Amino acid sequence: MTTTTQDVEMKDNNQTPPQSIVSATPSTLQHLKEIAALIDTGSYTKEVRRVARAVRLTVGIRQKLTGSVVSSFLDFALGHGSEAHARLSSFVPKSDEHDMEVDTASSIPLAASKHVPVELEVYCYFIVLLFLIDQKKYNEAKACSSASIARLKSLNKRTIDVIASRLYFYYSLSYEMTGDLAEIRGTLLSLHHSATLRHDELGQETLLNLLLRNYLHYNLYDQAEKLRSKAPRFEAHSNQQFCRYLFYLGKIRTIQLEYTDAKESLLQAARKAPVAALGFRVQCNKWAILVRLLLGEIPERSIFMQKGMEKALRPYFELTNAVRIGDLELFRNVQEKFAKTFSEDRTHNLIVRLRHNVIRTGLRNISISYSRISLTDVAQKLRLNSANPVADAESIVAKAIRDGAIDATIDHKNGYMVSKETGDIYSTNEPQNAFNSRIAFCLNMHNEAVRALRFPPNTHREKESEEKRREMKQQEEELAKYMAEEDDDDF
Repeated sequence: MTTTTQDVEMKDNNQTPPQSIVSATPSTLQHLKEIAALIDTGSYTKEVRRVARAVRLTVGIRQKLTGSVVSSFLDFALGHGSEAHARLSSFVPKSDEHDMEVDTASSIPLAASKHVPVELEVYCYFIVLLFLIDQKKYNEAKACSSASIARLKSLNKRTIDVIASRLYFYYSLSYEMTGDLAEIRGTLLSLHHSATLRHDELGQETLLNLLLRNYLHYNLYDQAEKLRSKAPRFEAHSNQQFCRYLFYLGKIRTIQLEYTDAKESLLQAARKAPVAALGFRVQCNKWAILVRLLLGEIPERSIFMQKGMEKALRPYFELTNAVRIGDLELFRNVQEKFAKTFSEDRTHNLIVRLRHNVIRTGLRNISISYSRISLTDVAQKLRLNSANPVADAESIVAKAIRDGAIDATIDHKNGYMVSKETGDIYSTNEPQNAFNSRIAFCLNMHNEAVRALRFPPNTHREKESEEKRREMKQQEEELAKYMAEEDDDDF
C-alpha cells in the first residue's frame, strides 16, 4: 500500500510542471483580446500606426484561429445583443466542448464596459473572413465579405483604412475562388471612386490593383490600360501593392508589344517582391523570361536555377534552349509537350509569337557559320515545312536583312545568301549604350532607395523620451518577426 501511495504522489508531482508551462503561455484568445485593446487605444487616440500594428500581429496567430476562438472573441468584442454580433456569429460554426480553449484572462465583454469603436467592429469582420477563407468556405466568405463592404461604405475614418484595404483584398479573393469575379467589378469601381474622394491612398492602391486583376482575368487589356492611365498616381504606401502594380503593368505592356517597358516592370516587380512570396516571384520570372526572348535576349541560366523555382521554370528553360539554338522542330516539340502548362499560365499566345524569333536566331547562326549558302539549304536547316519552303526562306532572309538582324545579301539569280564579314563591335556605339543602360539602372535604384527611407517624425524639434524609444524598438522587433508571414499572406 505504501508503494502505491508513493507512485500516486510521484505522478501528481510529475504533472505539475506542464500545467505551469501551459498557464504561462498566452492563449490565442488572449492574443486577440490584446489586439482588440490596441485597436481600442488607436481609435481613441486616432493613431493609424496602432491599428496597422494590430493587423500585423494578427498575421502571426492566423493559423491558430478555430471556430471556438473566433466565437469567443466575437462575444468579448461585440457582445450578444448587437446586430454585428448576430450577423457575424451566423458565419462561425458552433464549437464543441472539447474544442473550447481555456482562457485565464478576464472574460468580461469589452462591449459591456463601453461603446464598441467601429475599428473593432471592422476588425471582427476581418477575423471572421480570415477564418472562413482558411477553412476554404468560400461561399460563406462571399457573404461575409459583402456584408463587410456594405458596412465600410457608411464609414469615413482614416483609422480603418488599413483594415479596409485587407477586406477589399479578401472580398475580391472570395469571389475569384468561386468564379464570380465579374460580378463585383462595378462595386470595386465605386469603392475606388469613394477612396479617391476621401484621399484614402492605401485603399486606392489596393482597389486599383484589384480592378487591374479583374480586367486581366478576363483578358480585357484595353480597359485595364484605360483605367491605369487615368487613375491618380502617388507615392506607393505598400511594397506589396506596388509589386502587384508593376506585375500587372508588365503584363499590359507585353500584350501591347512594348517589350522594353514590360521587361523593366517585370524585373523590378520580381526584385522588389519579398523572398517569402515565392509564387508571385515565379509568375514574374515566367513573364520576364518570355519578354526577354521576344526582345531577342537569352536569359541567364542562373534565373532558372533559383531556389524553389527549378521545377516551375523547367518548361521555360527548355523553351529558352530551343530559341537559343534556333531549332524550329525542337521549339514545336516543347510547345506541344508543355501545352497544358502554358495554357494554365496564360502565356500560350506569347509563345506563338516566339516562332519568328526562333527562325531569326537560326538564320543568324547560319549567317555566322556560312559565308555563302543556298536558299534551299537555309530552308532545310530552318526545317520549314511549308508548301514552298525556298520562297519562304527567301522572304525570311530578306526581312531579316531589312530589320538588321543579319548582315548579308541575297543572290536572287543563283539562289544564294552571301554573308558579309563581321566587324569589330567595339568600333560601334553598342558598348556605350550597354554601359549607359547599366548606369541608368543603378542610378534609378539609388534614387528609389533614398525615397524609401523613413525617419521618425519631429526629430528636429524634440528628443525622444526613453519610453518612446523603447516602444519604437518593440515595434521594430515585432515588424521583423511578422514581416515574412505577412508577405507570404499578401501574395
